[in-house]
Amino acid sequence: MNSTVSASILSDAAIEGVQGFLIPMSCTDLPETMQFFIARLGFRLDAIFPADGPRTAILSRDSFKIKLGLDVKDGLQTLQVLCNDPAQTPGETRELVAPNGVTVRLVHANPPMHLPETRQQLVLAHAGDNAHWSVGRAGMRYRDLLPERHGGAFIASHIRILDGGPVPDYVHYHKIRFQTIFCRKGWVRLAYEGQGEPFLLEAGDCVLQPPEIRHRVLESSAGAEVIELGSPAEHITMADHDMSLPTSLYDSAHDFNGQTFVRHIAKNATWTPWKSPGFIVTDTRIGQATKGLAGVRVVRPVADGQAAVRMHDTEFCFFFVLAGNVEVSANEQRWQLAADDSIAIPGKLAYTFTQCSGDLELLEVTLPADFSLA
Repeated sequence: MNSTVSASILSDAAIEGVQGFLIPMSCTDLPETMQFFIARLGFRLDAIFPADGPRTAILSRDSFKIKLGLDVKDGLQTLQVLCNDPAQTPGETRELVAPNGVTVRLVHANPPMHLPETRQQLVLAHAGDNAHWSVGRAGMRYRDLLPERHGGAFIASHIRILDGGPVPDYVHYHKIRFQTIFCRKGWVRLAYEGQGEPFLLEAGDCVLQPPEIRHRVLESSAGAEVIELGSPAEHITMADHDMSLPTSLYDSAHDFNGQTFVRHIAKNATWTPWKSPGFIVTDTRIGQATKGLAGVRVVRPVADGQAAVRMHDTEFCFFFVLAGNVEVSANEQRWQLAADDSIAIPGKLAYTFTQCSGDLELLEVTLPADFSLA
């Protein structure tokens, strides 16, 4: 067997016995550079040689090792070091320079959420034949309902799971301000930290996912669809390799970063008058669970042909048409919306719902909750 074939076979096979990683670094003053990595970054000395005139040292921390050598060529020039919060480490800065010239960059081991400033827009998303669906995680199809993301502050997605059965997910959590999942069609089986056994999220149901609650998608029906809204648009998803789900049940008022978990079950919904006459609403209790941060509701007209003139003073207002038809007008423009269409409406913009079909059903999401809207 020639060496080329051997290398190819080796590259395709898992290498057994891996114990860590050795990173080479050149230096001109071995004792001074060793002292920097030992005293400042917590490394320990594992080996040094030759004894009569040391030119190389091996230092380690956990499974990470560096090889400091006077004869090392093309060694590492920048080393990123994970810290709990490098910005608040007393006496430290975000970057250090070692005696051998290596830049030591302190980065967050647990990156914080970044929330861009909201830039509201009136955004229409139609679900006709020209709608664009992209292939996302685990083969799911995504339709972006808010392409410019309100400046990066919000995301709204219509998601389809084409094939039913187990979903290749893992226990994870999101660094978010707000996130809700509304089941549009079919069902999805979910498990959440502290919420007992896995359950089915069925059409019309929704959940509030509080910041950093651990969860996992287990399986779904073929053709299942969900509407997912969150803030900020680009948020960090972290895997939790130490937790398995389900876990024991917390008290219903357990606090997850200032919010409590909510599971709204459509078949148990109660309907009350909406702020606009001629409509009824069911509130998911997400407003209370987020302490007024966000509100999620489903709205229906009480009869065919109802109309409503509205204006709100919220950071975010979004409607998704679950069933029926409605005409929306604002700024002397009119749009016809049907099932699976959506519209985001800026605050302080007057708008009107007219020609509401009797079977109209709207998913409404607002930030803040604005309890008066209910």
